[in-house]
Amino acid sequence: MSVRDHIRTTHVGSLPRPGHLLALLNANDRGERTDTAALAEAVESAVREQVRHQAEVGIDLVSDGEMSKIGYATYIRHRLSGFEVGDAPRATPADLDAFPEARERLVRSGATVQYLRPICRGPVAYQNFEPLETDLANLRAALAGRDVLGAFMNAPSPGIVALFQPNEYYPDEDSYLAAIADAMKVEYDRIVAAGFALQIDAPDLGMGRHNKYKDVSDEEFLRRAEVHVEVLNHALRDVPAERARIHLCWGNYEGPHTFDIPVEKIAGLVLRAKPATILCEAANPRHGHDWAGWAAAKIPDDKILAPGVIDTTTNFVEHPELVAERILRYADIVGRDRVLASTDCGFGTFAGWGGVVPEICWEKLRSLVEGADIASRA
Repeated sequence: MSVRDHIRTTHVGSLPRPGHLLALLNANDRGERTDTAALAEAVESAVREQVRHQAEVGIDLVSDGEMSKIGYATYIRHRLSGFEVGDAPRATPADLDAFPEARERLVRSGATVQYLRPICRGPVAYQNFEPLETDLANLRAALAGRDVLGAFMNAPSPGIVALFQPNEYYPDEDSYLAAIADAMKVEYDRIVAAGFALQIDAPDLGMGRHNKYKDVSDEEFLRRAEVHVEVLNHALRDVPAERARIHLCWGNYEGPHTFDIPVEKIAGLVLRAKPATILCEAANPRHGHDWAGWAAAKIPDDKILAPGVIDTTTNFVEHPELVAERILRYADIVGRDRVLASTDCGFGTFAGWGGVVPEICWEKLRSLVEGADIASRA
């Protein structure tokens, strides 16, 4: 590991899966007969290659790209008890409800997520440790000899697990959230104990407003989001704040986003979450101005802002000078040492789904690194 005198770079976590791995992941998720040795080898190889690519591009804080996961929040059904695949209605974002032609165009283009729907129909507990331990071992091995500053691993917040996996077992939502938190605490603790930073993916605090809670008021949503933060903090009680990061997201899809709750309304709540580092959208057209909302917030001295200075839904490659400009806006708020240059979201939040061509994904990350270098010299 080297120490570098520049604004550090990272990304949100997921990267495009190679085609041969994607076929194996989808077959395994569908419950089809799969060559487990071939799948394990494909995942291990993909993690090694993804870490190598990140190091060569110049990313400081890298991840395994979520190579083993079918989806950032739905993979948990392979690790936790209580979930069955079933048929349950999915909430569509309010902005796509308001613009049905845009929704239908997304469906026709294949730009909508296809995945099996896990439903909670029994007590939730962590029961299958092997996938997690394999992920930790793969990332550890892939880092050997790589010149990076550190690595992180993703895990979903209790709130986003509850948002994607409907409850048909627990008597109420709070009981369901508490059970998920107790189960996910096992994964959170093990990631940190393995020496990696823990990234909590928490779109429930942003996207949840125009998805699951689209039919309530902002005030009611904020009351529910406050419960989500309390439950998350309880699950993180044994994780040092500086070893954790939280990703705030309004949905990684190319849509109007006209119903996104403003960052000014949720910043204070997000700042009460335990993780020291906050990854937030700052590049897409709907949230490029959010720096002003963060500037107006009372940000504690122990918090780090990781603005997304690269959009993950378009194949435009941001110019490094624009990247630098975006970084400097946030450096003006909290100072150079408390800024971490990142991406708006992941490039492959669900396996096989994403708007950015894989080779352009890497070109975007190169621009991220170049922009951080320019900002560091400014």
